[in-house]
Amino acid sequence: MSFVDDVVSVLPKPLQDIAYRQRELIKFAIVGATTFVIDSGIFYILKWTVLAEKPVTAKIISGVIAVIASYILNREWSFKNRGGRERHHEALLFFAVSGVGVVLAFTPLWISSYVFDLRQPNVSFTVENVADFISAFIIGNLLQMAFRFWSMRRWVFPDEMSELEAEFVDLVEEELGRG
Repeated sequence: MSFVDDVVSVLPKPLQDIAYRQRELIKFAIVGATTFVIDSGIFYILKWTVLAEKPVTAKIISGVIAVIASYILNREWSFKNRGGRERHHEALLFFAVSGVGVVLAFTPLWISSYVFDLRQPNVSFTVENVADFISAFIIGNLLQMAFRFWSMRRWVFPDEMSELEAEFVDLVEEELGRG
């Protein structure tokens, strides 16, 4: 039994059925929570030290490190029963999709920082950091999370067996229609 199965087993029966059907989404969310901690920890360490004047650069660096961790965790756990592509092709797709995700994650921070100018000395330390958190980690992460989950299932870790089954059914129906 897996960690997810242990957690799901304590839920009320109606929720268990839903949770078992959404096992990949739950695992993806757990990986997301883990990489959120990695991303935010590295971001604030960089932002409060060596990159104090460059919050977007700090966010890009923290995002790239989180993406690498995300690939490993998603490949080996969330979507381990999917795929079928060669690893280098899968990794290239993952990092391309994740690159778009990093852009989606830092764009609200860029807008907050440079369009609305929510930076010190224009605003207090507290306002700057609350604005950074909301823009980068709430708005940005929600945007990139939705995009990445859809993209991962669609392109990076597709359900190859379902696709093959659908093609087979189409071929059989086509042959039966001719006969």
